[in-house]
Amino acid sequence: MAVSGSKNFELDVSDYIEEAFERCGLEVRTGYDLKTAKRSLNLMLAEWANRGLNQWTIEESSQALTQGTASYSLGTETIDILSAVLRRGNTDINMERVSRDEFLNIPNKTTQARPTQFFLDRQITPTLKIWPTPENSTDVVVFNRLVRIDDADTQQNTMDVPFRFYPCLAAGLAYYIAIKRAPERIQILKAVYEEEMDRAMTEDRDRSSFNIAPSLDYYRTY
Repeated sequence: MAVSGSKNFELDVSDYIEEAFERCGLEVRTGYDLKTAKRSLNLMLAEWANRGLNQWTIEESSQALTQGTASYSLGTETIDILSAVLRRGNTDINMERVSRDEFLNIPNKTTQARPTQFFLDRQITPTLKIWPTPENSTDVVVFNRLVRIDDADTQQNTMDVPFRFYPCLAAGLAYYIAIKRAPERIQILKAVYEEEMDRAMTEDRDRSSFNIAPSLDYYRTY
């Protein structure tokens, strides 16, 4: 016997829907079955954005700055910004993220200098606000952002997830369908889904080492 030599197994939307229905003890029989399952699939992907950091949805983006302009609209696909630097020439300078209150309490937001701080206003269309206001039109803000997973638009689409999340996606869709069509299987399918999600999220992590150091700001000697 010989191994296949291939590593390209991939399911499309219709495959996931069929797998999920089978786990619910059902069959896909009508066009509405496909429609309701696809809707559940897209809702589940939105729920994944609330579960934490999905490594494959991180992308590096940039925003060219304009002198005197402190606010920049980002695409609606942006979920959050993880980190940002100001790129001036060939040098990247770290920018500090501040909260909504901290940004609001900046006394003079029109001060022009090299930007050192940013605030992400997470509206439906997120807005990147920086301070001080840019002093030139040559600097660029480079940032790592979380973006939305591509929608499941048609039954022929493949999904925007790495192969290690295939079991999790199938288990999650089965659970979502069970809520509507197979209530007697909700508990077991939910347990399988959470187990698959926990396993996938545990594997999908940054493996770089880090150090923890105590703060001595309030250290007192006697």
